[in-house]
Amino acid sequence: MSSADVMALVLLLAMAAYACAGGADFGAGFWDLTAGGPDGGARPRALVDGAMAPVWEANHVWLVFVLIITWTGFPQVFEAVVSTTWIAVILTGLGIVLRGVGFALRKPTLQAARRRRYGAVFGLASIVAPFFLAAAVGGVASGRVPVGNRAGDPVTSWLNPTSLLFGVLAVASTAFIAAVFLASDARRFGEPDLETYFQRRAVAAGAAVLVVALFGLLVLRADARHVFDGLLAGWGLVLAVTALVAAAATSWLVGRGVRRGTRVTAVVALASLVLAWGMAQRPYLLPTSLTIADGAGDPDTLRWLLIVTAVAIVVVAPALALLYRLDLADRLRADHDADLLEDAPDG
Repeated sequence: MSSADVMALVLLLAMAAYACAGGADFGAGFWDLTAGGPDGGARPRALVDGAMAPVWEANHVWLVFVLIITWTGFPQVFEAVVSTTWIAVILTGLGIVLRGVGFALRKPTLQAARRRRYGAVFGLASIVAPFFLAAAVGGVASGRVPVGNRAGDPVTSWLNPTSLLFGVLAVASTAFIAAVFLASDARRFGEPDLETYFQRRAVAAGAAVLVVALFGLLVLRADARHVFDGLLAGWGLVLAVTALVAAAATSWLVGRGVRRGTRVTAVVALASLVLAWGMAQRPYLLPTSLTIADGAGDPDTLRWLLIVTAVAIVVVAPALALLYRLDLADRLRADHDADLLEDAPDG
């Protein structure tokens, strides 16, 4: 395996990590937006606040990895994607920024009307960001992002059947993994009614993921044939089946009230979905115009990038693991957050 192949695999793994970690946060925003009015939705939103507060910014580290690896290791891909799908890229960035603003300002705001507006910004941006990010990826998968600076259409590159499929699947998948995580958090916080509340939503979102994914095969067959063929052979098929089985298993386990292992199966489902796309697209970075070998940067640059990435992962991964461990052990919640759910109006 060449250094370019290794770097491409690392890039794909970083994308899968962001889909799971960042996706859980985006999905929490979806459930926050759809929780209902101020009274009925107060406690679910309080759970979202309590579960996300310690970790939500840290999860963007994987997006930083993706951007740096693409920019440094595969500059032609970075140039082509950003310059062609720039509208979707800008909307993704705005979604990420506005989501952070809404989440950060909602809790300390005293006026109820302003708090609701900040909450709406948080929720809507949590849908906008993953949708348009996935839409840009869909443009790549369908071959609508050619090599070169602004070589593709700035609208149809992300507004097409495959991009819409990827966008809808991204929103459904993030809602799914978030509901599974929030059900587990509700159990951790001692809120059995909220656990049931999010279990039901996890089952519904899991069913939506399965329906969209299966329908998506028809879309890919007509609009992104290279990726469709890749999903029916080799690692693409193995990972696609793994994703569907893991999603179905998670929905079944959550629906039966099983409490152990559902986080793991949800992560396996979403990560396998991302990896299946990447493996189905091989050997192309930009189907079917730019291969991994042709799109890779200078060999010396790739070797140094591999070293720097390895060092960064050695530094970052243990820190994130410690953060998640402390969060799950309730060591990061402030004293005034401990009674967050009890103080929220009952719905």
